[in-house]
Amino acid sequence: MPQGIGDAWRAGLEASTVTAVSSGSGVGAPRVPGLTVLAHPDVRRVGERVALPGLVSGGEVLLSRLAPTFAPPGGGNPRPLADPHLSRHPFSLVSGPEPGSILLMAGGAQTAVEADGRPVQGERRFSAAEVERGVVLLLAGRAVLLLHLLNPVAPRDAERFDLVGDSPAMAQLRSDIRRVAGLAVPVLLRGETGTGKELVARAVHRAGSRRARVYLAVNMGAIPPALAAAELFGAAKGAFTGADRKRAGYFRQADGGTLFLDEIGETPPEVQVLLLRALEAHEIQMVGSEAPERVDVRVIAATDADLEAAIAAGRFRAPLLHRLNGYEIRVPALRERREDFGRLLVHFLRTELGEINKESRLDDPGPRGTPWLPAPLVARLALADWPGNVRQLRNIARQIAIGCYDAAEAALTPQLERQLESRAGSTPDTVPISPIVPAVPLPPDTPPLRRPLRPSRDYRRPSDVGEEELLAALAANRWRLVPAAEQLGISRTSLYTLIDRCAAIRKASDLGREEIETAIASRRGDVDLMAEDLRVSRHGLQLRMTELGLG
Repeated sequence: MPQGIGDAWRAGLEASTVTAVSSGSGVGAPRVPGLTVLAHPDVRRVGERVALPGLVSGGEVLLSRLAPTFAPPGGGNPRPLADPHLSRHPFSLVSGPEPGSILLMAGGAQTAVEADGRPVQGERRFSAAEVERGVVLLLAGRAVLLLHLLNPVAPRDAERFDLVGDSPAMAQLRSDIRRVAGLAVPVLLRGETGTGKELVARAVHRAGSRRARVYLAVNMGAIPPALAAAELFGAAKGAFTGADRKRAGYFRQADGGTLFLDEIGETPPEVQVLLLRALEAHEIQMVGSEAPERVDVRVIAATDADLEAAIAAGRFRAPLLHRLNGYEIRVPALRERREDFGRLLVHFLRTELGEINKESRLDDPGPRGTPWLPAPLVARLALADWPGNVRQLRNIARQIAIGCYDAAEAALTPQLERQLESRAGSTPDTVPISPIVPAVPLPPDTPPLRRPLRPSRDYRRPSDVGEEELLAALAANRWRLVPAAEQLGISRTSLYTLIDRCAAIRKASDLGREEIETAIASRRGDVDLMAEDLRVSRHGLQLRMTELGLG
């Protein structure tokens, strides 16, 4: 390749690396093109990788049954894909003419190849942006590889904190956890919904000096505003009607340990003042008490909200943000760690199959056998948007495991297809933009793929929401309060207030033991499905089950 093209390629690579580091998706080391295994008949090989630094200098990489060799991120013996359904005759990857681009040339290869869901005939060019995002390659319907940028040497984390994946984003996340775990400062976790912020909070707690003490998680968006002060700080006997005994709040219960405040952006304004005092003076005051009490609590807060915008709108106090943000950790979205997708999927499938004693479905079928988890299914899932991130992926994996454990191959039911196409959590307003940009033009009659806009943060007045609209939103979102509030354009605390005032909505506290036991039996203890059947929130149902001793 001419020297000028090689220099341009390196310039494009450096630009993409700077972008990745500045957005938090890398760990600072220069990245090179590479391949990561997303699917293989032997699922133990999922996650293996190979760096291809030769592409930076204008070299050629041959890809076949026998080459290149892939190794686990933590080290191990490199091995080729070695599946007999893949041809020994290779196709090749070479640097493209534009900076950072890569050409896939089929040549005389006999292995059928699909790139981002489209068959490759002859030659296919991937732009620098496509390589940055990751290109999904399906080989002979048997293996799935992700062509992307990776760190040539994967970090070897001594402590993994129960976090799955070895992408640069996950290496950075583990580094942040180690950095702050032993300190006494508050931690603010920021990231999209479903990214696993509570898992990170637990990791910070377990890695710190308070690991042997209590860890308590509280969803601030699930506490009715009228009860927030009593729930957080406790209430003295006789403080209000029904307070027949002294009640310890969450801060007192977590004394000496860690208190995780999820959905901190939904904290009622009047409670924000009390939280600020608790953080500044390490003191709380019970409702109905005249004297403050000292507490020793490490606070970890989390949010998917734009707190700066909330401050500008007068919904959140700037001093509270400054106090909470002793150290900020960004939890990456699933689309920022696509090389982890295969390992996450296998991890969730193994967990769910293990619950029903069917984990053997993931056993290696041998070189000529048919795997239960087919590569085309993994490729299809790897191309999805996943707006619900890791939480949504786990839910899909659970439904695949339950729905297909007795089938020869796992497959997507029509219902799961609709879930993927509907892009859960989307709003009616969309823009015609494809999540994966094809390298060749689509036919003119192809309908545009649509990606949801982020939910608007321009909240409506709760008084504008009628009872019929409220019920329709709850039903449409399967009684999940977070997406229902987003659909209605109101805050979650406002949604709780509307629910309390609506006589047509039954509260979880009204449910009887027999009714809940019937739901447990019919839904095999799946709280999400039980909540949908009973038409109550999941959180409210869990509280009621705990109150009745139903666990």
